[in-house]
Amino acid sequence: MTTEPAARTATGRGLTTGTLVAGLLAVCLAQIGLAIPATLNGLFQSDLHPVGSQLTWISDAFLLPVAVLELTFGLLGDLFGRKRLLVGGASLLAVGELVSATASGIHQLWAGQALAGLGAAALFPTSLAILAAGTTSPAQRARVIAMWAALLSTGGFLAPLLGGITATYGSWRWSFVVVTAIAAASAAVSALFAVNSSAPAGRSLDVAGQLTIGLGLFSLLYAIIQGPTDGWASPSIVVAFVLAAVFLAAFVLAEKRAKSPLLRLDLFRNRAFAVASVVAVVGMFAFLGTAYAVSIRLGPVQDQAPMRTALAFVLLNGITLVMLPLTERLLTTAAPGLLLGAGLLLIAAGDYWAAILPITDSTFTSLILPLGLVGLGFAITVSSITATAVNTVPVHLAGMASATTNLLRDFGFTLGPAVIGAVALSRAANNFSDSLHNSALPAALKGAGTAVLEEGGPLAVNGASAASPKLADLHPLALDALGHGYSIGFIVCGSAALLSALLALITLHSRTTPHADPTER
Repeated sequence: MTTEPAARTATGRGLTTGTLVAGLLAVCLAQIGLAIPATLNGLFQSDLHPVGSQLTWISDAFLLPVAVLELTFGLLGDLFGRKRLLVGGASLLAVGELVSATASGIHQLWAGQALAGLGAAALFPTSLAILAAGTTSPAQRARVIAMWAALLSTGGFLAPLLGGITATYGSWRWSFVVVTAIAAASAAVSALFAVNSSAPAGRSLDVAGQLTIGLGLFSLLYAIIQGPTDGWASPSIVVAFVLAAVFLAAFVLAEKRAKSPLLRLDLFRNRAFAVASVVAVVGMFAFLGTAYAVSIRLGPVQDQAPMRTALAFVLLNGITLVMLPLTERLLTTAAPGLLLGAGLLLIAAGDYWAAILPITDSTFTSLILPLGLVGLGFAITVSSITATAVNTVPVHLAGMASATTNLLRDFGFTLGPAVIGAVALSRAANNFSDSLHNSALPAALKGAGTAVLEEGGPLAVNGASAASPKLADLHPLALDALGHGYSIGFIVCGSAALLSALLALITLHSRTTPHADPTER
């Protein structure tokens, strides 16, 4: 390992091996933490018995602070040094995963995942910013961004294997224990070997911006997640949507007036950056929505072994690592619109294919090709989004650009489970209720099915009917309803990816080159 003189820490005149390893390990850790809950949904359902939207909140308890606070952590890294955030973020993630490992109920698990998500919110933008700041040429930046994206997917690749192995030979709690150990190692590597960098010129804390975007995103996600449980027309959900609109509008006004904004809105005058931002939200929503639908299909619905879910996530995430050499070359030779469009079209094709698979088909071979297409598309898309956004701004804005890109990508990730869970469970509840009403089952059994549905939703009916002989006749109805609901979820994801692909192909025609200032385009 090598170090650099202190005079170089603020300017980022070279990328040391220690900094490279620390940054890549940090993003891999953050993605492992993000992906772990999805592989364990079936075990959470059987062990902790979540009802309604409680299962969705396990994943989104981690994702919400990531989406809400990434811009702030990008700014804090610029102001006070990125090395500190790598160490602090990994340490906080370790604490959160330890809280999760010792959870005695669903609420403690939420708290642990929220703490871990807070740590990941520091790691995602800081890891990319500290790497980008150390590069000295567009070619090196492309190479580093491709490596960063590959390690992002490596985390998604390792998480399901970790979850599957520990759940098979121990319990879901051991998954969080192992992540705690990885987080401690990441904090140590960053503390010992990373070279600090910062870009404080012209930056200062934007309290109004952080408060408004935080409250706006939280209100929006709360409304989406709780809508199916509380009712879309219920006062709490209507108020949440109104508050989301008000706070997000207030955020735009606050950023226009701020002397040192959390987000420079003029970045979006750059067409490539603006398009990449939209695609980051919609495209990544499609990907993680797909991953969430797969985890629910294999876990709580079909009650398959955790290793089966792990293998599915290997297909979704592992291809990015294998494609690293090709992705690196494509980032420097191909037009961004073509790359983004091609990747998103592959995701759409995989989703539409998955949507037609019958829920009674529990063979893994049926999923290999559709999930392989989605994984291949993600491998191309995630690197292209990051490179398109970061390469169009000058180095001194790398922290803000990377934080913005990460926020939008992870907001899309957060929307995935929220929207797909809401859509699928709403459709499944309606379908089950209609099928139950039209069935020839005894009135007493219909009453029991309705009671379980009202108390815990269609997943609860599916689990109870599979476990209790008295409710066994309800199981085919619940299984069919859930299969239809999550097929609709796959179609929604595929349509989102298709629309994003068309946007990229139409608007991005040439290769992306860095500009001195984002307002020049």
